[in-house]
Amino acid sequence: MLNINDVSVFCKKKLNFFSKNETFCIKNQYKQSIKNVKKINFFLFVNNFFSYFTFFFKSRIFYNRIRMIRILLIFLCGFITVFEIVGQQDPQYSQYMFNQFAVNPGSAGSNEAICINGVHRSQWVGITDVNSGLKGHPVTYAFTVNAPFTINVKEKATLHGFGVTVMSDQIGFNQNISAGLSYAYRMNLGFGDNAGRLGIGVSGMVLNNAFNAQWHTPNGRWEEDPNIPAENASDVGFDMGFGIFYRAERVYVGVSATHLFEPTLSYERANYRMRRHYYATAGCTLPLQNPAWEASPSLMAYSDMVSTQFTANINFIYNKRVWGGVGYRLNDAIIAMIGFDLFNGVKIGYSFDYTYTNLRNSFTLGGSHEIVVGYCFNLIRDKVVRKYKSVRFL
Repeated sequence: MLNINDVSVFCKKKLNFFSKNETFCIKNQYKQSIKNVKKINFFLFVNNFFSYFTFFFKSRIFYNRIRMIRILLIFLCGFITVFEIVGQQDPQYSQYMFNQFAVNPGSAGSNEAICINGVHRSQWVGITDVNSGLKGHPVTYAFTVNAPFTINVKEKATLHGFGVTVMSDQIGFNQNISAGLSYAYRMNLGFGDNAGRLGIGVSGMVLNNAFNAQWHTPNGRWEEDPNIPAENASDVGFDMGFGIFYRAERVYVGVSATHLFEPTLSYERANYRMRRHYYATAGCTLPLQNPAWEASPSLMAYSDMVSTQFTANINFIYNKRVWGGVGYRLNDAIIAMIGFDLFNGVKIGYSFDYTYTNLRNSFTLGGSHEIVVGYCFNLIRDKVVRKYKSVRFL
């Protein structure tokens, strides 16, 4: 968490837009309430993100490798400066760069193809219930489909995106199942040959939260305690999300928010509130000296205004078919990744998270495992130009 001096120095030297009086006000807000400082941290984070975003596009240097690296380092330093400790309510993904649509509806159709993705993640393997021996570590399954489409209005084609998301997230006694639809309005944005497309999207989801527990109390009468929820309960709610996503040939940047309504799902004698989460992602592809190799650094951060999580990754891609890389999740884990383009657009990736926090000392952890399978294709194929060598066809 930032201290008073960190806030002052960051405002005056890094952002260079707060006056002395405004910086003094920030100090007073910090002294009054920790909650206010968390809001300030998030404000500084958003300001950082959009400041670098604006600079990135005004500079017109999409393909300058050295400056690209500098910009991503600025992102990295800016994010770390305002971030705190790790927290989690939404599912966690290590290979987020291959499935942006899972957290940002604005990315619907951004690959200019019909894309199908499936994700399985087993997190903190080794956590079990002492009494029953049942596994309690988070297990996530996610399935997404998204595609672009056009609508002709007055002889002018407008760009759009559409998608479907189904997810199951099991954490101990809790199982969250959600299904929803997403829509994005897309437009061309950029400079000349480096132009990309910006998507502004919304999503609507139906949530089902189930609670299945087995209580063990000394007297065996857990029902007498009103603070203990019933062993079997569930509730259904509706939620929405919003996202903005920009993708050019070698660059992408996005911001999004989930659980906009912050719905409260009620059990018998207990309530479960979904907190609003804010996401920011950025990445690019850098050509290396050997034309067969490319580097693909990426960043992701999300916050629920109480805690914030930051992840940085870099993948090295060979011949656009094989990749491997490493990542770092702040105050949580070191990540290793590998993947292959198997055939005809079918890709598979695997990642392993090595948790280095005190959680490893409390349990016999086997790390976290994540598998991603994706397939992108187009229904309309380019016409193949056939060539004949026979003089009969000259």
